[in-house]
Amino acid sequence: MLKGLFTALAIGAAALGVSGLLSSASAETAAPKKKSYSIGLIAKSQSNPVFIAARTGAEDAAVELGKKYGVEIKIEWRTPVSEDAQKQAEAIEQLVASGIDGIAISATDAKVLTGAVNSAVDMGVPVVTFDSDIPQSKRFAYFGTDDVACGKLLGDTLANSMGKKGVVAILGGNQTAPNLQGRIRGVKEALKAYPDITIKGEFYHAETPQDAVAKVEQVQSANPEITGWAMVGGWPLFTANALDKVAGKAKVVAVDALPAQLSYVKSGEVDTLLAQQVYEWGTESVRLLMDKIVDGKTPEKPIVNADLKPITKENAEEYGKSWDKWLGKNKK
Repeated sequence: MLKGLFTALAIGAAALGVSGLLSSASAETAAPKKKSYSIGLIAKSQSNPVFIAARTGAEDAAVELGKKYGVEIKIEWRTPVSEDAQKQAEAIEQLVASGIDGIAISATDAKVLTGAVNSAVDMGVPVVTFDSDIPQSKRFAYFGTDDVACGKLLGDTLANSMGKKGVVAILGGNQTAPNLQGRIRGVKEALKAYPDITIKGEFYHAETPQDAVAKVEQVQSANPEITGWAMVGGWPLFTANALDKVAGKAKVVAVDALPAQLSYVKSGEVDTLLAQQVYEWGTESVRLLMDKIVDGKTPEKPIVNADLKPITKENAEEYGKSWDKWLGKNKK
């Protein structure tokens, strides 16, 4: 019996010894915290103000989180000059080859980019998406607008501006864009709650200011009974005198509140603009990536929705000051 006891003790001691060695080896081989990290930022196009704002947000977050972690965080801006999904895919490959620590991307075409994202993740590079998701990929999180909820807010806001009665036209942009179709569904769903409002239809167009203005003028002229416009994108508001044929005839509510669009709210030609969190596309993407890279944390849900901010005549001037910062106009 004593012999059995000694044997058990010996086996236990040996097991403890092996366990201790494994723990020690694990501790010794664990990668130490790096002194610097690099985050790749790939937006859709370089000149679009919303992506310039996102870049500013990412760079600001890099400074703030660098102080928090006691490291240097570099933002590698690899955005194509104009929208090109293939160039975005090439940028992902180049960043991975360079040893990037994480990537944030707004997808021009999810189908084209799914393979490149999956390859990056398989190589150990975490990926988040912002603004435009790649839902079938291995990205671990998306930060951006819930398009159906956006459409619902757009519909409710317009209905209230119209006194909950009248005829609504929906300006829809590109008919094949999934995000815009989601917003249109949301508008329609919201307006079902208003029995005295009817929907004339959805009206699509090429996404240029000129084409959008032409479509609004054509539809308003052919349907003078229209008393409200739900614009799921603010395309016509990038040019002057865009609403001359609508002013005094219909209320207008639109998504996005870029600098060029704010004048329409200030003048009263547009009742409300719904601003997306474009600066936060950058700040939150970097935060999500650093949480993942350094702390091993992921959000509870992969879809992190960003609330919209209503911009009216009362707060348009103050909101415009934010754009001065985001676009670098405050820098000396």
